[in-house]
Amino acid sequence: MTAGRVGRHPHKSRPPFDFAGTRPLLPTNPSPNIESFRHNGDLSIDLDQRKGWPAELRVLLDRYPRKTWIAYRSSVAHFWLEIHDGFRGECAALQMTTDDYRDDRTTAQEFAALVSPRLRAMISHLHGHHQIEDFHYFPSFRAAEARLARGFETLENDHGQLQRDIAAAIGTLSEFLATAHAGRDSSAAQRQAAERYVAASELLYRRLCRHLSDEEDLIIPLLLDRGR
Repeated sequence: MTAGRVGRHPHKSRPPFDFAGTRPLLPTNPSPNIESFRHNGDLSIDLDQRKGWPAELRVLLDRYPRKTWIAYRSSVAHFWLEIHDGFRGECAALQMTTDDYRDDRTTAQEFAALVSPRLRAMISHLHGHHQIEDFHYFPSFRAAEARLARGFETLENDHGQLQRDIAAAIGTLSEFLATAHAGRDSSAAQRQAAERYVAASELLYRRLCRHLSDEEDLIIPLLLDRGR
């Protein structure tokens, strides 16, 4: 994602907002009224349907489009993009492992040994990332830029959807591991369990990558605008 790299800031920075000063103990809006904006204008909370942000939530992205991010030096933005690239890389690596198994380049036992620890590690990291966003960053960002509040509510809703997708991926993985450990490498039950896991995991990867891109398009311009 070379367009997302952040380099030298060419303009005088705006006064930064104080993260610590706005940090709450609990989310300021833990239960947003999702139905009120499920299909409000061009915004959809459905990760399978959403194609970026509507005009009212692009006010900063239009000022700081992705192709310009490389011109800014922002340690916070750079860190954010590095974290997201890490998740994308893990999704790609897990997908490659799945493809090797589906193409019979690895056995069920080899696939299980590779995918289980890596998926669980990514999910653990992702859970921590979402927790600090929901409890710290998003409330601070919402307080700093009220025009983007609806976008942060949408991102919080994404976290709930992704958590359900994670549960589905882990559940189907556990079913597959049971057949793999039983040694029934070519059984119909093992193949069916594998396909259920593949479907669940690929849905998780696709939705996560959509979420990461939308989150960057909302947050990185805000960080650059405030000189963070």
